[in-house]
Amino acid sequence: MMMVAGVSSRHMDIGIIGAGAIGSYYAGVLSRAGHRVRLHARGEHLATVQARGLEVRTLDETFIAHPEAVADGDALGAPDFVLVAVKGYALDDVAPLVAEVAQRGATVIPLLNGVDAAEGLERGGVPRAAIVGGLCAVSVFRTAPGVVERRSTFSRVTIGEFDGSASARVKRLVEAMTAAGFEAAVSREIMRDLWRKFSMIVPMSVACGLCRTAMGPVLATEGGRMILQRTLSELVAVSRAAGADSALSDDDEARTLRGLLAVQATIMPSFLHDLVKGGPAEVQTLSGTVSRLGRALGVVTTVNDVATAAFIAATIRV
Repeated sequence: MMMVAGVSSRHMDIGIIGAGAIGSYYAGVLSRAGHRVRLHARGEHLATVQARGLEVRTLDETFIAHPEAVADGDALGAPDFVLVAVKGYALDDVAPLVAEVAQRGATVIPLLNGVDAAEGLERGGVPRAAIVGGLCAVSVFRTAPGVVERRSTFSRVTIGEFDGSASARVKRLVEAMTAAGFEAAVSREIMRDLWRKFSMIVPMSVACGLCRTAMGPVLATEGGRMILQRTLSELVAVSRAAGADSALSDDDEARTLRGLLAVQATIMPSFLHDLVKGGPAEVQTLSGTVSRLGRALGVVTTVNDVATAAFIAATIRV
């Protein structure tokens, strides 16, 4: 359960780019802990947070936080850290803004699904030395303008340097997040941790996306369980071909499969929500990445190939 947030003795200046569920949730918790938080937002969400604050609901409490909601990238200033919490398909659009903030001295932490957000930011002009790996595990939804709701009992964040060192900047951010109430940890193998998370969300997104259902019916059928297992197996093979820093072990694969088979029946990945709504979805971020890397590395990824093709076709409007 989430701890009662305390005020950190080392207040920081934190920018957040991406005011969806994840970005807004982090903005609310970190600003309540006493940090200066500037949230890059737009539309009704921007106006609501500016007018009355950000309402954060959890299983334990509801509170109003007051991050600074800004529409102008220049208003982000020169923060110590900038969290990037957009969907994968929006990364190219925000990369120039992230690059501007990084040039002012900010350390950049992408908290996206997928395994190659750092590469995407670097292509967009963000200096590689400014980027730290990050991932989060939490179920949170933006239910209305100015309102976010955390539905999971857990709220974990993992941060690590890509070279495996436990740097001062990583330790500082983890300490601040721990003090704010997150389950925060420093990773000495952040790429493998990114692939571990990836190995959980891709099979769920593929199976639920193909079947257009929550996990319950997927798990109740032999075919549904086969999709999960084969999607996972292909992903693990790609992780090993991608390099030693990414390679998932047999134990990782077995542990992930057990976790997938034990997922709550009502769980529906956010990917499926986006797919059903007909809006943009993280096809290329998830199964599309497995398929693309498989082709580049000579690994057969039949299930991910078929799923990617089907999802792309489903999002085309003619």
